[in-house]
Amino acid sequence: MTAAARPRHSIRFHSRSFHAMALAPQPPLADWLAEFDAWAERSPGFFVGRPIVLDLAGLQLSKDEALDLVKTLFERNIQIMGIEHGDPSWREFGMPPPFVSGGRYVNETPRGNVEAIARIIDRPAVEEAKAPEPAAPVRGNALLIEAPLRSGQYIEHLDGDVIVVGSVASGAEIVAGGSIHVYGALRGRAIAGAGHPNARIFCRKLEAELLAIDGLYLTADDTDAALRGKPVQVRLDGDSLMITVQD
Repeated sequence: MTAAARPRHSIRFHSRSFHAMALAPQPPLADWLAEFDAWAERSPGFFVGRPIVLDLAGLQLSKDEALDLVKTLFERNIQIMGIEHGDPSWREFGMPPPFVSGGRYVNETPRGNVEAIARIIDRPAVEEAKAPEPAAPVRGNALLIEAPLRSGQYIEHLDGDVIVVGSVASGAEIVAGGSIHVYGALRGRAIAGAGHPNARIFCRKLEAELLAIDGLYLTADDTDAALRGKPVQVRLDGDSLMITVQD
C-alpha cells in the first residue's frame, strides 16, 4: 500500500506597519549620554517595551563605536531594534540591522535639544511626494472616542485627529497623526503630529505625564507647575513646546 503524501503547507508572510521611537544622539556623545540619563531619571520607564531605532545622522562613528553605543544603551534597559544612517556594511550577528525611513531625515539638521531624542519615524516613503503641509492644524479623518481612556489603554490614529470625550487616565497613551483634543483631564501621554508640526494638543485640565508634537517632548517634571490643572493649548514654536492657558 502506498502511503498518501502529506499536503505541503506554504510559508506565509505578512506585511505590517509599526511606529517606533528614534534616539538621535548628538556630539559630544559623553555630554549627550549625561543629558539623556538626567532626562530618563525624570521619566522612568518611558522606553520600557517600546521599539527603538538608533539614528546616527548626527555622529561619525565606526562600526565598533556604534556597537559600543548600542551596548551602552542596552545597559540603560534600551534595546535597539535597528540603526538609521549607519553603514550598510555593518551587517553582522549582534549588530542591529540598518533601517530606512523613506529618506525623511537625510537632509534634516538634527535638533540639539535632548527633549527631541524621541521621534516617531513610521512615515511612508510616498510622504516626500505629497504637497506641502497646510498652515492650519491637520484634521484628516478624526477618530472620536466617546468614553474616558483607562490606565494601560493605547490609542493610535495616524490618519488625523483624535478626540476624546472624557478624561485620559495616568498610564494611558494617545498617538495621533494630527491634533489631540481631550474634553476632560489629560493625565496620561499625548503624542500628536506624527510628521505634522502644525498639530496641537488641547485639554480642559492639564495633568499630563508627557506631551509631544512632531517629536519634541515635554515631561511632567519639565512642565511649569502654574499650568497644572488648567485648560491649555500646546503647540510647536521652533524647537520649543509652547503651552498657553485657554479661557
